[in-house]
Amino acid sequence: MSLAFCGNENNSVAYNVDGGVLNNGCFLDALNVVPHVFLLFITFPILFIGWGSQSSKVHIHHSTWLHFPGHNLRWLLTFVLLFILVCEIAEGIVSDGFSQSLHLHLYMPAGLAFMAGITSIIYYHNIETSNFPKLLLALLIYWVLAFIMKTIKFAKYTEHGIGPRQLRYCITGLLVLLYGLLLAVEINVILGRRYVCFADPPEVKPPEDLQDLGVRFLQPFVNLLSKATYWWMNTFITSAHRRPIDLKVIGKLPIAMRALTNYIKLRKAFDDQKRPQDTAPQGPKLIWQALRKAFGRPLILSITFRFLADLLGFAGPLCISGIVHHISKDNRTIQQPMTLLGIYFISSKEFLENAYVLAVLLFLALLLQRTFLQASYYVAIETGINLRGAIQTKIYNKIMRLCTSNMSMGELTVAQICNLVAIDTNQLMWFFFLCPNLWAMPVQIIVGVILLYYLLGISALIGATVIAVLAPVQYFVATKLSQTQKSTLEYSSERLKKTNELLRGIKLLKLYAWEHIFCDSVEETRSKELTSLKAFALYSSISSHSVLPLILQTFVVHVHISEDADLSPAVAFASLSLFHILVTPLFLLSSVVRSTVKALVSVQKLSEFFSSDEIGDEQEPRVMLTPGSSNHNQNRYQAVPLKVVNRKRPPRDDWNNYSSQGDHESDGPSQDMDQDICIKISSGYFTWTDGPPTLSNVDIKIPIGKLTMIVGQVGCGKSSLLLAALGEMQKVSGTVTWNRSVTSSVFCLPTDRDAAADGDIRKRGAVAYASQKPWLLNATLVENITFEMPMIKPRYKAVIEACSLQPDIDILPQGDQTEIGERGIILSGGQKQRISVARALYQQTNLVFLDDPFSALDIHLSDHLMQDGILKLLREEKRTVVLVTHKLQYLLHADWIIAMKDGTIQTEGTLKDIQNSEPELFEQWKTLMHRQDQEFETETVAASMTDLERKNLRRAMYSREAARTEEDEEEESVESDDDDNMSQVMRQRATIPWRSCGIYLSSAGLLLLTVLLLSQLLKHSLMVAIDYWLAHWTSHVIRAKTDAIARNCTIVQYCGFSHSWYLSVFSVLCCLGIILCLATSVAVEWTGLKVAKELHHDLLNKIILAPMRLFETTPLGSILNRFSTDTNTIDQHIPTTLECLSRSTLLCVSALGVISYVTPVFLIALLPLAVTCYFIQKYFRCLHLSSCCPLPSNFQLIFLSRCTVEGLTTIRALRYEPRFRQRLLQFTDANNIASLFLTAANRWLEVRMEYIGACVVLVAAVASITNSLYNQLSTGLVGLGLTYALMVSNYMNWMVRNLADMEVQLGSVKRINGLLKTEPENYEGLLTVSQVPDGWPRQGEIKIQNLSVRYDATLKPVLKNVNAHISPGQKVGICGRTGSGKSSFSLAFFRMVDMFEGRIVIDDIDIAKLPLQTLRSRLSIILQDPILFSGTIRFNLDPEMKATDEMLWEALDIAQLKPVVKSLPGGLDAAVTEGGENFSQGQRQLFCLARAFVRKSSILIMDEATASIDMATESILQKVVMTAFADRTVVIIAHRVHTILNADLVIVMKRGIILEYDRPEALLDKEDSVFTSFVRADK
Repeated sequence: MSLAFCGNENNSVAYNVDGGVLNNGCFLDALNVVPHVFLLFITFPILFIGWGSQSSKVHIHHSTWLHFPGHNLRWLLTFVLLFILVCEIAEGIVSDGFSQSLHLHLYMPAGLAFMAGITSIIYYHNIETSNFPKLLLALLIYWVLAFIMKTIKFAKYTEHGIGPRQLRYCITGLLVLLYGLLLAVEINVILGRRYVCFADPPEVKPPEDLQDLGVRFLQPFVNLLSKATYWWMNTFITSAHRRPIDLKVIGKLPIAMRALTNYIKLRKAFDDQKRPQDTAPQGPKLIWQALRKAFGRPLILSITFRFLADLLGFAGPLCISGIVHHISKDNRTIQQPMTLLGIYFISSKEFLENAYVLAVLLFLALLLQRTFLQASYYVAIETGINLRGAIQTKIYNKIMRLCTSNMSMGELTVAQICNLVAIDTNQLMWFFFLCPNLWAMPVQIIVGVILLYYLLGISALIGATVIAVLAPVQYFVATKLSQTQKSTLEYSSERLKKTNELLRGIKLLKLYAWEHIFCDSVEETRSKELTSLKAFALYSSISSHSVLPLILQTFVVHVHISEDADLSPAVAFASLSLFHILVTPLFLLSSVVRSTVKALVSVQKLSEFFSSDEIGDEQEPRVMLTPGSSNHNQNRYQAVPLKVVNRKRPPRDDWNNYSSQGDHESDGPSQDMDQDICIKISSGYFTWTDGPPTLSNVDIKIPIGKLTMIVGQVGCGKSSLLLAALGEMQKVSGTVTWNRSVTSSVFCLPTDRDAAADGDIRKRGAVAYASQKPWLLNATLVENITFEMPMIKPRYKAVIEACSLQPDIDILPQGDQTEIGERGIILSGGQKQRISVARALYQQTNLVFLDDPFSALDIHLSDHLMQDGILKLLREEKRTVVLVTHKLQYLLHADWIIAMKDGTIQTEGTLKDIQNSEPELFEQWKTLMHRQDQEFETETVAASMTDLERKNLRRAMYSREAARTEEDEEEESVESDDDDNMSQVMRQRATIPWRSCGIYLSSAGLLLLTVLLLSQLLKHSLMVAIDYWLAHWTSHVIRAKTDAIARNCTIVQYCGFSHSWYLSVFSVLCCLGIILCLATSVAVEWTGLKVAKELHHDLLNKIILAPMRLFETTPLGSILNRFSTDTNTIDQHIPTTLECLSRSTLLCVSALGVISYVTPVFLIALLPLAVTCYFIQKYFRCLHLSSCCPLPSNFQLIFLSRCTVEGLTTIRALRYEPRFRQRLLQFTDANNIASLFLTAANRWLEVRMEYIGACVVLVAAVASITNSLYNQLSTGLVGLGLTYALMVSNYMNWMVRNLADMEVQLGSVKRINGLLKTEPENYEGLLTVSQVPDGWPRQGEIKIQNLSVRYDATLKPVLKNVNAHISPGQKVGICGRTGSGKSSFSLAFFRMVDMFEGRIVIDDIDIAKLPLQTLRSRLSIILQDPILFSGTIRFNLDPEMKATDEMLWEALDIAQLKPVVKSLPGGLDAAVTEGGENFSQGQRQLFCLARAFVRKSSILIMDEATASIDMATESILQKVVMTAFADRTVVIIAHRVHTILNADLVIVMKRGIILEYDRPEALLDKEDSVFTSFVRADK
């Protein structure tokens, strides 16, 4: 057949021009070639020459990206134009199929137009990126020409009576419209940018984000195509593949997405809601409305995209139906098309009946549908992420203003607040992500049912009924699921709380042999949690969505056949893929419902949190000014948001304004205040709760520049007084006045109005405050001391010196750059205390509050701190110091003393005043001070407890190093989630952790594994079998029909064809399928649970029995993470991921198998697709891993919130709220940008996978159509192949996603396995429990023979060849300098250390032969750090529940606690909060003493147990111990020698050997004894 532009039939009308040239159809087409050729000739040279020299111009830095006016509209119109041109080409080819010769003019012009369209947009993009608008003139000319040519063609068609019935007429009309619109867009650009015809083109700059090179997240700025396909991510993903992404390199967020921007948006929405007072919604409703107002618009966009995607989704089934239908009726019976103007025209009906056309349309519909769907997801997630950032910022701002009493009274716990930040904000984010589904699902279901009705008639309604019946079941299951989820959460948080307490008190538990009591309690909670998880597993397998289509198919097929309708492959497979589409919304329904429920709960929680008490509520009136005067004031302060304002000279006029409202008597600074007084409280009543006031009738003044001391017994309200002055307590009545000239800090920042009330801020400046319980940031030691202040070397040195921190710093692995706090090195109490005091000293504020800074320090350090720190450093700087202390010997240095008793002020004045006015009190003090021999002159340098801490630390560091070297390389990442540096995780990332997978699966056991594998394989084979049977059956129906027509039977059945045999096989297969689906689902979940149970049980038992070294060398947070995040991953995530992974892989394999079976040609196309797919997933997995390693920024957020809550008073005292807010914004943005990149990466992957999927469909369709038309492939199989091809992209997506998830989640197994390798302590003894005498040890006689002890086989001995003999009932004191081995001595009795030589014999039994549990349960010890557990007082004193009430009361009486406990509601059953926070430090120590007394063991060891107790109580205790334990052996480890002066025997140690060993009197008589030198050391 020769080629000719107009065809070459002999009598061709095509060349006939009698009626004028323009009336010839072929000439019209030729005319239309002109504009396209013009454009191609003009632009190609410009593109290749102009841009060829700098071909990288397209990748130029994004700061030049500038969109011309009408940018998005142009891209949209171009896409539509290209689509219509494709239709025109197809129409030409189809209509050409009817003639003998080829008519090029039918499709060549359209082909050229297509090329020109693509060229135009590339050309435009290049001009835009180089910002050179003059070159757009070429496009202007092109649009004009094209518009004119098409209009002429359209006019001629109309003139010849060709109408809308002909497809080409419609196409031409549309093209006229499109070219017209594009011309308008071009003219608009000229008007906008004035680059031609105008004198002064405006200077245009790119958006300011893009001028900042740090912004790498370009989604908002790129063009439409790049937005839709995430093309801009390519560079990012290739670089991620080359080397792991460092979060620091990710760059910044664009301004519109930053947390601050979104927070301001949200706050504005909240304020708008609150405006109309009468109608303002309350509580959760308010939050919802504000969220809708702030973030509603992008959601609407997302929902629109979703609708479009869902509607396009129905193209699949319709096209399949059309294709199969077309193949099954022979397609050569179509009537001849019309011939007009000498050319052929076809109608749209004929056009759409062509199978190949349908295949191409299906391909395009799929591309569009996937693009819209991903766009919808992306917009929804981005909105969710922005919303999360805004809410987190709002929560944090609220934390900054929280009332501290909420915390101490247990109304709000730290954990609750961290959950708000970490979990509830995420719930809201997910809700926003799933939100479009709420609207899209009903539409999808309705349209689906209508289409089914159109295909199947009445039987479709049966299917719909089944769906309707199952929906409530689904809903019921979903509610059940959310209930079980909730109870699981409750149990797991309870389990975590218990685990946390167990780990924090592990040393005490081991020493008292109580590990198993606590372990059982954790296990008990764990079993409840597992029961709840089992229920969860069961419900989720019921709601499993693979069952539904089977049930539906069964019902519908039965009804359909009984209706006697025809069962053709076209109908069968179209309905099959419709079922697949309908299942998705039903499956999603449960998760959407669940997510909605969770979001409602979270908002409820947030609403409660936002309405909780704020600090300083009662000072509000000052800010509630009348509208007239308030505005300019507030604005004046908001205008200078973060400039440094010097408050040395107070803004007098503002104060007058503020106080002018007649609240002069409120606690504003009175102008006539005495200049020597810094703070004055008059008749103040303060309370923590609504009960009676904690402090009553307080009248005090604190002089400027002087040292004021506050003294009093344990629990009399000393700390509360400081907090009351700082405004942290609720004031019932009275006034607190601050002297402005002093308190204005060296510098102070006004904050935004989210800080406390403006007036309140100006009421006092910054105060450096060191709380009683030291508070540290998760930062380096230096950062903890300088605490946001600039580093001044000499000052820093002085402070370090004053707090004697240098020796400690020298021990730390990285010196003062070592991380401390929760994630870092574990420090002892004294070290923490000194760091916290150092911070207060370093701050340059005029006022310093120190709350009992000596409680955890020994006498030597206390003196040093007092002399160098307080008396020297602070005095020299003329700073006002308020010091709370129990150390009465320092009263001599005080300029002013405030004595407190039971929440009131007993007296105040100088020491002289008190001597005169309150002689008894003075005498009492004096006797207490005399106990240290003539006003503390003889206070001793008994080796300091600090040195002991240093030694512990050194030991920990040392054993850490040792531990490092022992462990093999593979476990390097045990602490990966505690490292910000994630490089080592990355190095291991590219391979799937098979080893962890092996560990995981081997925990399940062989039986379960085989069941699992077999059931999965069987299930998938059955699924394929069912569909294959359907194909086989329907093909037979068609064959039977053609036979019937041949034999002239009217009804198929009469011709010997019966459905019943096919139907029964089909039903059996379906039933089996349903059963297997449930079975596999359950099998997977049970396997998962079994593994979870095993791993947690092993982990807990390993940890409980692990030697103390593990806890000294591993950060607590790291161990806790194994129990929280990792266990949670293993419980809930790995089983589902595993199930999804196996399911999607098998589905994918079966789908590709079926397609290849139907059309073997497909295998050729499969190879390149598979290669592409492999590379895409490889790149993606790298990126997914680098983003999924638990984001450090996310941990930082939680740590920061926790830190802030715990250190609220310190931060507020220093007025550092703005700095912490800034920090939060940084973390939130870091977290959000990581999430956004991850989202974009997910979309990048999915779009590519979906496009590959669309190609699979196209190839499969074309191949099977050709195969069927030429090789007689049965129509049923064509339908089967296409149905499967449609599903491939989904399966591939899930496969890659799950593979990536699995990889990340198996990290948890690996980390837990790392801990499981620890060697336990040796609990077995040579004797059994029954061989140990019942009351052993009765006498309490101790013989130590040639004892040598070390902490670990790799370390040096800490005790060398020690010999000693302690008779029954003796009181023995052990003293010595640091590192002399005193504490190791006490630990040796409990075998907490490695006794590698010698032995300890107690009452004639060598303790090495005893079972550990027995040994430890028969001795008592009191440790330095008081540890209480949450529960009741009874539980804290006697967890084994062996003692009677009388015994408990007796112990409390001895420990001076009886009156305290009597006054509590419930007495012995009164509650103790976590860590004993509802008792003061001193009271906690007393409880620990009482606990030891309850034991009644005949040997008691006291390891400096009286550190945080005031002297009066301490002296009573000393006496009590001597009397109550008169008949028992007591070993006292002393850090202060005076505590052992009246012991029966003193042992002085040095470097692990005994130096002196005698009665104290005998030692003191020897002038040259070391003991004497200790006692004399301070003279």
